[in-house]
Amino acid sequence: MYKKILIATDGSTVSNLTACAGVAFAEQMHADILAVYVAPEYQYPVYIEIIPPSYPSEEEYRIAMRKAGADHWQPILDAAAKRGLQATGLTAFSDSPALKIVEVAQLQQCDLIFMGSHGRSGWGQLLLGSVTNKVLSHSKLPVLVHRLIKEPAAK
Repeated sequence: MYKKILIATDGSTVSNLTACAGVAFAEQMHADILAVYVAPEYQYPVYIEIIPPSYPSEEEYRIAMRKAGADHWQPILDAAAKRGLQATGLTAFSDSPALKIVEVAQLQQCDLIFMGSHGRSGWGQLLLGSVTNKVLSHSKLPVLVHRLIKEPAAK
């Protein structure tokens, strides 16, 4: 049914648990996986006349974010490899992660976006401004939301 599934990650505990569920789902579908981390765009310091020497250049920032992205999606690739699935990782840059996830899914010809939800309701959901909710509202592709009923205890 699905041949290529995008699994979005931000490196959080909830995202990691969702990724595990996404890999298991992909295994059931015999689907390839595209693991995606969206890093914020580089920001120049505001309200200062001279950029401090310790402030990273845009190139240094992008290198650091690509490494952070790989750190976040590598466990997904490892889990997929253990199950015999094809998987690739991608770090994208945008100040609007939801729109970037939708764009990447379309450009990479994914059939499904697999994302997590904290399972908050009421004010928590309203204040959250959830990336998942924004993906749901902007995607023309199917989005499977893996909802955690109870957040795991922090380590």
